[in-house]
Amino acid sequence: MSLAATALARPPMLGATDIVLHPGALVGLVGPNGAGKTTLLRALAGLGHGPGTVTLDGTPLAVLPARLRAARLAWLPADRDVAWPMRARDVVALGLAGAGNDDAVADALARADAAAFADRRVDTLSTGERARVLLARALVNRPAVLLLDEPTANLDPGHRLHVMDLLRAEAGRGAIVLVALHDLDLAMTRCDRLLLVADGALVADGPPAEVLDAARLAAIFGVARSAEGWVTAGRSVAP
Repeated sequence: MSLAATALARPPMLGATDIVLHPGALVGLVGPNGAGKTTLLRALAGLGHGPGTVTLDGTPLAVLPARLRAARLAWLPADRDVAWPMRARDVVALGLAGAGNDDAVADALARADAAAFADRRVDTLSTGERARVLLARALVNRPAVLLLDEPTANLDPGHRLHVMDLLRAEAGRGAIVLVALHDLDLAMTRCDRLLLVADGALVADGPPAEVLDAARLAAIFGVARSAEGWVTAGRSVAP
């Protein structure tokens, strides 16, 4: 199985990009603010219009029936807002492609460590709790493809690690997993492969240590590693 993009572009945010993703690897998508990460994820999910093609197992996403695409591919946007005062379990059930399945909903909530507030209204949850509910919704179908935009944002350190371990387990069961991250430590230590985008272009693709070498960290992110942790590099800071 593969998810492949050929000459995929969304001008002016994303130039022509070729990517092939396979099951079994946790792939991170990194880049500075405005680099085109969300645009690329949305395009890979078949959202919006623009040049290029995306295929799943050789079949263009554009020709897949909406129901089948929803069953096979899950897209988790960075927006954590939920417009309706629904119980958490009911929000998760919205992710089911077929008829309601209480066991699948309960399992997804448990895997996302959100079972404790399954019967609470999502508008009463903290941002981090709501993020875990929305992650459970993405997981509930056990989709073949997971495309996630900043699923660790607003989470405490323990839950950030839990989410990354959960996504690694999803990759291990045979899913294609691509996750956008701003946390470079998580990207470097938890991902098997990184895609680095900058200024709307894919500039590196490979093992984390190679993609985020000292030169790219300084040139693209303006940071460097030191004994004290991350420090600014190549950017002046006004006193």
